[in-house]
Amino acid sequence: MAALRTKPGMQMQIERTAPPLAPAEPAIDRGHLARMTNGECDLEREVLQLFATQTRLLLGRMQGADSAAIGALAHTLSGSARGIGAWHVAEAATALEADAAAGGETTAAVARLTAAVREAQVEIADLVRG
Repeated sequence: MAALRTKPGMQMQIERTAPPLAPAEPAIDRGHLARMTNGECDLEREVLQLFATQTRLLLGRMQGADSAAIGALAHTLSGSARGIGAWHVAEAATALEADAAAGGETTAAVARLTAAVREAQVEIADLVRG
């Protein structure tokens, strides 16, 4: 999307406001994953599939859970995400854990985590197929 802006003494200037077409970073850091699995492709696939399953289970358990349980589940998810290089998931899970520990509202943080997990799951599906 472009927005037209005028400056004194100038005709018009176009300001670009559209986001990039591709994310700046992949959802899974392939280099980190390769280091953690010694580059074994079968092990990478297995670890990614386990992570995808775990994220579904943990997010499901967060639904209707109290703050302490949500914080514990987020902590587990953060550690797993760091293990495979899912940095966006790890960051969102750590933020959720902090919100839960503070006793605050966690709905928005759970939504951010869910979005990061979905992004990772899409990439995992592509990596496992490819």
